[in-house]
Formats: sequence, C-alpha cells, structure tokens
Amino acid sequence: MNVQSHTSFAQWYSKGPHASHVRTMKSPGGVLDLLEVQRPAGDMSRPALPDIVLMEDMLGCSRVRGDLGGGRFDLTTGKGTLALAAPNFATRVINDETHQLRSLAFPLAQWQGVLDEAADGQFSFDTSCIYGRVFDSSAIRSALRNLWALCEEEGAPSRLLARAAGCEILAELWRLGGAPFAPVKGGLAPWAERRCLELMRVRLSEDICLDDLAAEAQLSPFHFARMFKQSLGVPPRVHLTRLRLERACELLEKTDLPVTEIALEVGYSSNQVLARVFLKHQRMSPSEYRRAVRNPVRQISF
Repeated sequence: MNVQSHTSFAQWYSKGPHASHVRTMKSPGGVLDLLEVQRPAGDMSRPALPDIVLMEDMLGCSRVRGDLGGGRFDLTTGKGTLALAAPNFATRVINDETHQLRSLAFPLAQWQGVLDEAADGQFSFDTSCIYGRVFDSSAIRSALRNLWALCEEEGAPSRLLARAAGCEILAELWRLGGAPFAPVKGGLAPWAERRCLELMRVRLSEDICLDDLAAEAQLSPFHFARMFKQSLGVPPRVHLTRLRLERACELLEKTDLPVTEIALEVGYSSNQVLARVFLKHQRMSPSEYRRAVRNPVRQISF
C-alpha cells in the first residue's frame, strides 16, 4: 500500500482495498466525512491518515482485536459500541465476524484551529482524547443518528450542519476524555444576533458555513454554536431550516415559480429535497401547500 497516495480517511476508503465494501459516503467538502461500511470478517487495518475517526458498530462482534492508537485491545463489542481512532496512526483491526460500521472522520486541517480556540490554546489531541477505547455515549449516538437522518433527507450535509454537528460531538468526546470545555455563560450580544440572522437571510440559497456566521459575531465557531443556541433556543442549522421553509412558503403562496426553482432559491439542491423537508415539517408536499393557501376550503354555514 502506498500510504502517500491517500490523503484522507474518506479517500482511502473510496479508492483503497476496502472500496467495494462502502455502502454510503457523504461529505460536505472536507469538513466532515460520513461513511458506512459493511464487510466480511478479516483484516480492516489502514495506513496513518490525518483524520480523527469516530466509529459506531451497527451489529456487534464476538471478537475484535488491534490498536487504534491507544494500545492493543482484544474484546467483544455490542450494537451501538463506539470507538475513536487516533490521527496519523496506522491502525490495526481484525474482526472475527461480518461487521457494519458507521464512521465519522474529522480532517485535522479543518478542526485543529476550532479546538484550539475552544480550549484557549490548551487543547492537545494526544492528552484530551479516548483513542482506542471502546465506550458508550447516548449523547454521541443520538447526535450521529440525527446527523445520519438529516443526510438521508437532504443528501450530503451542509457545511453549517457538518461544522455544528462536529463541534457538538467533539466536545462530548473530549469531555469523556477528561478535558471538558468551559460551559457557555450567555448568548449572543444583540448586535451579533441581528447581524448573523441577517446574513442567514441574505445568503439563504448558499451553503453558508458556521465559520462565516461566527466571523460575523467575532467569535470562534465552537463558542458561536453554543451561544447561538443559548440565544435562540435551537442550533444554527435548525434556525436556517426554519428560515428556508418560511421563504419557500412565501414563494409558493405569492409567486408562480416552479417548485424546482423555489428549492434552489432557498438553498436546497432539488425539488425532491424540498419535498422531503416539507413533508417532515408541514405534513404536505410543496405543491399541496401551494394549492391549500391559494384555494382554502370555504367554511360552509348552516
């Protein structure tokens, strides 16, 4: 294996010896890579790559042995078991049974600066992580499940979703490793909240990034995500979805634009994606919504 030919976990899996076992791969441009792999028993070792990789075992396995960067292990895993592989470490893993894994890869180039700012420059990947340990976390499993569900609805995660979800999951990982970040003390300043919400509205059709919003508020992405939720009660991604739905409803009601054009106007890649979001939140399709608001059922009086 030519280690230098692969620059990321996602690239190695998509083009390396295990490529045929990849069932799903979603990436928002290198911020966060999601993969699902199902493969037979055997050696699934890989070369050293510059990514932190979180794995969830979807089936469980009677015996797994190897080294993920935290020392050798030989153990049994259960369904939902989590493990973390260290960056720049050639992992050794042998499974005795067919296995299915969902993996979340954090490229170091995208995340080192975020975590340094979050920890006031005191963060260390070597001392603040739980590499090689099999562990349980309902919070992380829930975050992974939600992230995966959103990707099923909308395709590849937006940069905003990827960065916000990554901050949430990494913060919990470091907390489990004994290095919690300081709790959020308050929400956004009024001026910062106004500027961020306006930026969301102006760039509704774009794949806006958490970093862009954080820069508008003059905060690090990590601190911004937590302060935004403190101020508005929901994460930035959830609020962005609300803004997109509000704008889509307005366009459906007041214009004759095709649904496909409206989807692109509010930041969705296709009318099918908009339809899935509408069904989830409005319990009807965009076309049904348009008919309902333009031709309301007249109340019959007796």
